[in-house]
Amino acid sequence: MRHFIAQRLLSQRLTSTQNFGLERFQFRVKCAAAFVFFGFALLLARLVYLQIIRNEYYSTRAESNRISLIPILPKRGEILDRNGEVLARNYFSFTLEITPALVEDLAGTIDRLEKLIEIHPKDKRRFLGLVNENRWFESLPVRNRLTDEEIARFSVNRYRFPGVEIKARLLRHYPFGSAASHILGYINRINNADIEMIKKGEKSANYRGTSRIGKTGLERAYEFQLHGETGYEEVEVDANGHPVRRLSSIPPVPGNDLTLTIDIHLQKIAERAFGKHRGALVAIEPSTGEVLALVSMPAFDLNLFDDGIRQEDWDLLNTSPDRPMINRALSATYPPGSTFKPFMALAGLEMGKRTPEQSFHDTGVFNFAGHTFRDQKKDGHGHVDMYKSIVQSCDTYYYILANELGIENIARFMGHIGFGQRTGVDIGGESEGVLPSPEWKKHRFKRPELQKWFGGDTISIGIGQGYNAFTPMQLAQAVALLANDGTLYRPHLVKHVTDSKTGGKKPVKPELVRTTGWKQVNIDTIKQAMVGVNREGTGAHAFMNAAYTSGGKTGTAQTFSLRGGDYKASNVKEELRDHAVFIAFAPADKPRIALAVFVENAGFGAQSAAPVARKVLDHFFGIPSGRKPPEDRAVPRRE
Repeated sequence: MRHFIAQRLLSQRLTSTQNFGLERFQFRVKCAAAFVFFGFALLLARLVYLQIIRNEYYSTRAESNRISLIPILPKRGEILDRNGEVLARNYFSFTLEITPALVEDLAGTIDRLEKLIEIHPKDKRRFLGLVNENRWFESLPVRNRLTDEEIARFSVNRYRFPGVEIKARLLRHYPFGSAASHILGYINRINNADIEMIKKGEKSANYRGTSRIGKTGLERAYEFQLHGETGYEEVEVDANGHPVRRLSSIPPVPGNDLTLTIDIHLQKIAERAFGKHRGALVAIEPSTGEVLALVSMPAFDLNLFDDGIRQEDWDLLNTSPDRPMINRALSATYPPGSTFKPFMALAGLEMGKRTPEQSFHDTGVFNFAGHTFRDQKKDGHGHVDMYKSIVQSCDTYYYILANELGIENIARFMGHIGFGQRTGVDIGGESEGVLPSPEWKKHRFKRPELQKWFGGDTISIGIGQGYNAFTPMQLAQAVALLANDGTLYRPHLVKHVTDSKTGGKKPVKPELVRTTGWKQVNIDTIKQAMVGVNREGTGAHAFMNAAYTSGGKTGTAQTFSLRGGDYKASNVKEELRDHAVFIAFAPADKPRIALAVFVENAGFGAQSAAPVARKVLDHFFGIPSGRKPPEDRAVPRRE
């Protein structure tokens, strides 16, 4: 009986255990099934989301992965002179380029490339310089202007050089080399500042694929006009990004051409006239404001930047004591010297402080507040009226006139002419200059004892010295204003823009800046005196036998104070010698050209600056250079 009961209990226990195991197994199966179902539900939900809800978005993404948009760079617009001479053009060149990020051994790759294509040390230095600028992800040129043989040789071995390719690039060429270099400017690789300018101009899309941009001159000022519109090519690519076939393309639109107001041959004549001297010249057509020549010497060869300037050339340009990269015509400021006197005389007439006939006896000195201001002619000029004061450049006359006018009147009158203000010429880098006044002096100096305006300051201003500092462009504009009888047009370098799409020419119309309202009789008085300068005065030597009548004024701008001592150029370092200045207009009856010339550290205006103006005017009027003056003729005094 006991045995039966034990078996019964054992059987019940086994049955219970089996039932529990089965239930647990069934539970696990159900959990697994639920998990599988839930997983499939998630997959299905994701599939619905991707295929239905986000279908459009991911279809576009997939299409963009399949199709690549490759920018096609436009041809940059050409720059021509007023007669159609090409000053800046484009040409195609095949370039060997490396993308550093795609090359494992950069040095080894270049060494192996040298066995196929000649790579000069200067090319290596330029390439490494670009790499050091953290341009790892850009395609950088290691050798330009490949020959057909070099292209064929590389193409056969292309598979051995991942990250290396040959590209056709449009490069810039300047047929006249250094001529008009400061007008044209140059192009170079885009930097962060350029990117900001592009963004500001909302041109980012149009500059995709562009690596170069205008840096200075008109290349910079008219960058968006010259650049053109970038085209695009739709290319189908495989999973590795390799092109399979071209689907469509939008051709690029070339940049607009610029036709300038300058005559390149007149420009070259003016540049050669400076010889080895530093300086600047600006010539303007008074009736329109067209700039006929704009010279800054020394110049520099624009083709140095054609395919990336070598570091040694860049260092040479930037460390040269002659500072060839500075546009002296717009950025440098100089005292105008005695070329300021005609405008002072006009101020005296307009303000009723002088009449043309009014004269006084010049003894060669002017005493003011215990200081003695000396004339360049030690014994004075005797009796001097306005005509004689300009023709013989009498300092004492203008010492007295400046004192009578007062600095406020002088500053107001000269400011109306445009001195001490940017002219607004259509090119960058223009300096404001300095038109001194008591207000200017307060802002210029921090120490209270230096802020006070003294009467002696006004006396020096009267002869174009002291704090006066103007650009050659400002002085040329002032001469143009006088030559055009008090009507001022804004100077400009672009004559018209040719639309690359239509071929139509959009002229740059003369922009009237102001009409002074000067009395014509006063203007004529000053003009007649300036004609006298070139007939019988300080400019007569340079303009002897000229086939046209011109007006002019010589000037000598001091670079430091003589403090009452005698000036002798041979005793002074070259950089401290006086600047030679000359202004002119011609023909005298109806001026077609007005100009200003500065020759740095060259001494007297009559000796150094006036001959430069004579050569320019002779060429402008189509006249062979005038006969050389006799050697024994006395050179006029220091003006």
